[in-house]
Amino acid sequence: MRIALLSDIHGNLPALQAVVRDLDRRGVDAVVNLGDALSGPLLPLPTARFLMGQDWQHLAGNHERQVLAPGPGGRGPEDAFTHAQLTPEVLAWMAALRPSLHYSRDLYLCHATPRSDLDYLLDTVLPDGSLRAATHAELAERLAGIDAAVVACGHTHHPRIMRSASGQLLVNPGSVGLQAYEWDRPHPHRVENGSPDARYAVVERVHGRWQAELIAVPYDHESMALLAQARGMDDWVHALRTGFMAGDGDAAG
Repeated sequence: MRIALLSDIHGNLPALQAVVRDLDRRGVDAVVNLGDALSGPLLPLPTARFLMGQDWQHLAGNHERQVLAPGPGGRGPEDAFTHAQLTPEVLAWMAALRPSLHYSRDLYLCHATPRSDLDYLLDTVLPDGSLRAATHAELAERLAGIDAAVVACGHTHHPRIMRSASGQLLVNPGSVGLQAYEWDRPHPHRVENGSPDARYAVVERVHGRWQAELIAVPYDHESMALLAQARGMDDWVHALRTGFMAGDGDAAG
């Protein structure tokens, strides 16, 4: 059984279609979508229609929750744009999604961590804004009660494969649709993957042991950068073009 792990598509349909062409070539048996599929200034409705037509397991991410039910401060610009684009049918489909589940005896799926759709599982953000791999102690705390042989998560957009102290295979496939972002939780930080390529992962059991592969796929990222520019989302433009956030001296457009 070869299972493709996709996450954080963020309405980037060309990136998703490139990934699907690649996983078809690899002959995967099943596909799971770990959430944050639609939110962003790109193509939320066509992406939703594409996903709803697939025989995949889908999870809800924090952005599905925020699109459906904004917090006290209201929806952010990406979620507000997305909500305005979606039909009642798509919103009902989103509302039925769960943030985590046991896919099989061996495979546990969550958007971020088993108990939160906002916290990071495999990465730890330090007060200076740098990221490091989670320690075994941090992983044990974040995975308490989860004994599946494989745990898949998304949310950070950062591709990473780790093993817990007990030998669990822990996989974050990275983001299909957005390779850099800034966030202020729990400390201000950036995630930058350094290329615009779409990311996903494949997990499979070989000779009784689970293994994983991280995959990067090129696609027409410039078309999505231009679309983000037309929508007035300049921070997305540079991220989509380069896999970096615009810094001092960089032109976001």
